[in-house]
Amino acid sequence: MNNEKKPKTVKIPMLISITLSIVIIILILFFTVDVKTIDQLSKVSIKYEFFLVAIILNILYWVLWGARMKVLANAMDINAKIGLLESTKIVIANLFLAGITPSMAGGEPVRIYLLNKNGMSFGCATAAVLGERLIDAIFILIMVPFALFIFKDIKDLGIISIGLTIGVIVFIIFVILFIYTIIKPDKTKAFLIYLSKKFRRFLKKESESNIIQRINYEVDEFHNSMYCFKNQNKKPLFLASILTAMFWSVGFLIPSFILLGLGLPPFFLESYVAQIILLVIIMLPLTPGSSGVAEVGLYGLYGVLIGTSSSTLIGVFIILYRFISFHMNLIAGAIFQYRIFKSVTSFSMDVLKKHDEDGYIK
Repeated sequence: MNNEKKPKTVKIPMLISITLSIVIIILILFFTVDVKTIDQLSKVSIKYEFFLVAIILNILYWVLWGARMKVLANAMDINAKIGLLESTKIVIANLFLAGITPSMAGGEPVRIYLLNKNGMSFGCATAAVLGERLIDAIFILIMVPFALFIFKDIKDLGIISIGLTIGVIVFIIFVILFIYTIIKPDKTKAFLIYLSKKFRRFLKKESESNIIQRINYEVDEFHNSMYCFKNQNKKPLFLASILTAMFWSVGFLIPSFILLGLGLPPFFLESYVAQIILLVIIMLPLTPGSSGVAEVGLYGLYGVLIGTSSSTLIGVFIILYRFISFHMNLIAGAIFQYRIFKSVTSFSMDVLKKHDEDGYIK
């Protein structure tokens, strides 16, 4: 019998993510696009240059993310000397798996692996990537009260407010657990070992000693990585925080320029805070890439902003926005991932560990 472990594939989450996104968009179009929509579009002077600006902003979002990774990576390991071009390639390569996994979690292993391939130790690469998550969490938690303060005077969000409340609670719980894992590694190990024993029958056939050994190793690696991050010079961390605010803000501007392209008001401030609210909701690990959830959230938030007089354009807006901010990322990420691993649908941590080719992005 062949006991060789097959690599995990991403075919199912990829299909679910793309299918959900397309189905929800079709449903939104079905309920919003009619003769009135066509008539309204014929009267509007479509400004394609604003759509081009939105695309450029999305590319700038990748570059700024790459700049932040460069700062954190070089701070974690001064011998790595990772440049902006290399870090931006790494960011683009992670977009595909990030886009088809809940909470963008699939991108982390890719970024860690590629940083390691560029000369960083595995521990420092892990610290840099987990540091990104921690800075993102702090930024979002700071911005949520501001978003709620601005948006509460516009209109009651109904079911969106429920999703936001759940999102904030779950988000805070994860941050608390994240910090607890750093502070109390021994208790974290004990808890994970307890869970592994309770759910042993659902796990792969592996000896208890191997499971315990692996848990100890992973928790120690995580703990050491985050202390490596904690003990760094504060100047790079401050610069990484500034870049975090910049690249999220650039991404949050994309909807405003799509609205301008459709001849609608840009709602710069309102759209910015709507994106913060949407970000919290789609970070919930509900569907691969938050497909379906994102489209419904956009419909609820921007339906409020655009108003009833232009509500027939909401479906067109959602198509354009999701193509630029989601499908464009998937396409670019798939191209770069294929160039690295020579595959888009087959992926596992074993593939990352065993993959050792000369030059991953020529």
